[in-house]
Amino acid sequence: MSFPDRPLHLAYDPGISPKGGGLPGLDVLKTVVSSINLFGIVAVVGALAVSLGVWAWGHHSGGHQAEANGKKGAVVAAGAALGLGAANGIVMFFSALGSQVR
Repeated sequence: MSFPDRPLHLAYDPGISPKGGGLPGLDVLKTVVSSINLFGIVAVVGALAVSLGVWAWGHHSGGHQAEANGKKGAVVAAGAALGLGAANGIVMFFSALGSQVR
């Protein structure tokens, strides 16, 4: 069995990396996504308020199903708030992690 004199490249590096300003409308897209994030956070505040109200109503009225649904709604709303608030950090973390793959 013979080996080549030079290393054999099994993958091709296309040399692509994110670049700001490459296409028109990037500022508009950032504004739209930021606005969507804001609407999501406002909706989560409303969902949390409703869920906490259902939880309290179910607890005081003896409605165990309503109480359980209120608790679930509160946990889901808290998770959504965590995800919306951490969206930039999560994307930056995985983008940086992905750029280290060779």
